[in-house]
Amino acid sequence: MTNKSIWVFGTRQVVFGAMGAAIYGVLSWTTQFLQLPAAGNVSFRPAVAVLVFFGIAYGPWVGLLAGVIGNTLGDALSGWGFFWNWSLGNGLMGLISGLAMPMINDFRARADLIKGITWGTIGIALGMIFASLTEIFVGGINLNTAVVGYFLPAFLGNFIVILVLLPILMTAFAGVAARRGR
Repeated sequence: MTNKSIWVFGTRQVVFGAMGAAIYGVLSWTTQFLQLPAAGNVSFRPAVAVLVFFGIAYGPWVGLLAGVIGNTLGDALSGWGFFWNWSLGNGLMGLISGLAMPMINDFRARADLIKGITWGTIGIALGMIFASLTEIFVGGINLNTAVVGYFLPAFLGNFIVILVLLPILMTAFAGVAARRGR
């Protein structure tokens, strides 16, 4: 990464955002049958690691686009329809994770892996609390259902995913970049 300006928005961000959205959407669709226990329409999504990775690797705009469009695509392919609050919550996960981009110099370094996991955790916490709490108004649920039935399962599932899969993605990306001379 030579350009650490995280708020540049141009063709590069749109292209990487579209790539991230396509990967996230299709992978989300393939695992949509993995419903979380006690959660209303919340599935276990290993693809969240891809979303967080795209934010960390390419910045907050890419993470936002990958999350909003990717979640919308995954839900459409699954036949669930469009839920703006969950798509925006997924976008927030990617955007907030992308704030780590200028702080990460070596995707294989333990300290940088921890930064990625930390910012990914903050992103999933804020994105899922947004989606869950807005469900009070959108879906007519109560606060307890929003927190216990939606937020906790979604957050914990996503946290486990980034804890396990994000370091693998970051390390693999660094290996490929090193082989290509970047």
